[in-house]
Amino acid sequence: MYNLSCSDGLKYPGSEPVYITDIIPLATGLAAAASDQSIRLFDPLRLSQGPIKTLQTNHGNLTSTKAFNPAESIICTTGENGTVSLWDLRLDSAKSQVLRIQGTSEAALLSLACSSQTNALAAGTELANHQASILIWDLRSPSAPKIQYNEVHSDDVTELNFHPTNPTLLLSGSTDGLVNINDTSQTDEDEVVIQAFNHGSIHHAGFLNESTEVYALSHDEKFALYDMAESTEKGTAIFDTGDIRSVVNCQYVANVVPKVNGAGAVLGVGSQDQELFRLIHLTKTGTSWNLDSDTVVGLPGAHGSELVRSFCLFDEQQVVFTSGEDGWIKAWRPTA
Repeated sequence: MYNLSCSDGLKYPGSEPVYITDIIPLATGLAAAASDQSIRLFDPLRLSQGPIKTLQTNHGNLTSTKAFNPAESIICTTGENGTVSLWDLRLDSAKSQVLRIQGTSEAALLSLACSSQTNALAAGTELANHQASILIWDLRSPSAPKIQYNEVHSDDVTELNFHPTNPTLLLSGSTDGLVNINDTSQTDEDEVVIQAFNHGSIHHAGFLNESTEVYALSHDEKFALYDMAESTEKGTAIFDTGDIRSVVNCQYVANVVPKVNGAGAVLGVGSQDQELFRLIHLTKTGTSWNLDSDTVVGLPGAHGSELVRSFCLFDEQQVVFTSGEDGWIKAWRPTA
């Protein structure tokens, strides 16, 4: 295992503990969403100097943050009061909320997906009044959703992701156990789901690359890959670890981050009792996937005995950023 050292960091102030739930790389810096309902923008080279700007969101409770356009530093947020906001982090804090949409007053919004290619924004609701919905807006006319699917899932919609090169395809995951591939050019709910994978209550799921493979991670840490190609047996995993905690000797999986170059992904796994967080590469040789035990990167000390909630990689700069339930955001680099 190759270890990195913490080279910089900042602990959020205040007497109440703050969880930093998401960190998102943008052209103007590193955006961090936290349980105090804030969005803070940091200079990734100067974390300890504090945020460049701080925004207070207005969702009641912030549940999801996604990059809408990283190159233009635009992000979207949503939460328990059913609203969605777009923020332009290039602007002054007072002017940075550039759009606010009332999605639903009946249910909290739990998940988001964005496509700047098609000006599309999708949000998934919790189960309320026996219904869990996916709402999709065209941001050029955001007064009402252009599509609403009410029967794709039967429980909380916990994950949404547009395909990176075919944004008419929307992956959705739910606590009903399903990962669905939805063709959003269809308005008929009987036609919208073109592939379904029964994996277990979904914590994270997404497209692994620009082709047809997807990953799924359940709330009880079962991990598998699926292929939505027609040539693959429908619903069958092409790589399945079962409970990944016993496979890689960890206590939890924070997330799965696809590599920018399409060469697999990185799993971030933690062990609180060892105060250790590790990055494990998922690689493909021919048609076979495997977890590469030879290229594991360790972050000793991590976030102490608290969980790491988010991480992101800057391969060219050889730096990893993490955030956790201890209120810290940290940068990790090779030891000089």
